[in-house]
Amino acid sequence: MQRDRLAAHRARQQQQGGQAHELTPIGGGDTAPPQNGGSNGSADPMVNFYNEVTSVQDGIAQFSSNVSRIADLHSRTLNSTDEGASRQNEAVLDDLVGQTRQLSNELKERIQSLASYPVTRAQDQSIRKNQTGLLRQKFVEVLQNYQQVERDYRAKYKQRVERQFRIVKPDATPEEVAAVVNDTDGSGAQIFTQALSSSTRYGESRVAYREVQDRHHDIQKIERTLEELAQLFNDMSVLVAQQDEAIDQIQNMAANVEADTAAGVQQTEKAVEHARSARRKRWICFWLTVLILVIIGLIIGLAIGLKK
Repeated sequence: MQRDRLAAHRARQQQQGGQAHELTPIGGGDTAPPQNGGSNGSADPMVNFYNEVTSVQDGIAQFSSNVSRIADLHSRTLNSTDEGASRQNEAVLDDLVGQTRQLSNELKERIQSLASYPVTRAQDQSIRKNQTGLLRQKFVEVLQNYQQVERDYRAKYKQRVERQFRIVKPDATPEEVAAVVNDTDGSGAQIFTQALSSSTRYGESRVAYREVQDRHHDIQKIERTLEELAQLFNDMSVLVAQQDEAIDQIQNMAANVEADTAAGVQQTEKAVEHARSARRKRWICFWLTVLILVIIGLIIGLAIGLKK
């Protein structure tokens, strides 16, 4: 049902202009807070929630498109033989990676805000839970796709570094290749420099050395992106855990309230029963007292009559 309502809401928006939503935090900017009624007196109190869900969906689609462009730019950078074109591709790639990083952080925060969107009706609580769950699932999927793209191109960059090193030193040992490809402490650069000094193909070796330096820089940037994606995955997992914990707390509170209510009803029933029993006992005592007084009166009356 909530999907139908969201689809209908999206269709109305497209009919009214079809303009893309800006990536602004929920409740921020010019977005009005949810109200139980609008200018026509019958607006859905969840209209702002649906607006934000649609906007986040658009943001996730933009994120996915960015990832596709990043993969394409990686491919161009690897395959380009023109140094000028390669530099231009790297500049565009760096800018796009920065935009995608910012977008991913915004989407994470906005999904988190949607998960705590204030609702009062039980049906709206169900809609909020289902919609935020779907958004979170879709966001994690595009994050996984981005992570796979970066891993694939990290492997390709390393293969390119290995090929360039073997140009300089064709008889390089696997250990030397590994040191150059996975250079983290500078030892790889030292090995490459030593091989360069003894190479007979000096001109080609110098070109290969410059490219290896560039590729190492690219690999470092990919490593940074992968670390950021891993942190995003961790943040989303924490968010899910926090929401599950909050739901468990609400369910436990509801169960406790239900149990307390049942216990209160039981105590009330016992109190009513005790009150009824007490009333019966008071009436019994009253009529016993009356009976005793009647008996005493009869005895006294008979005694006085016999004396006469």
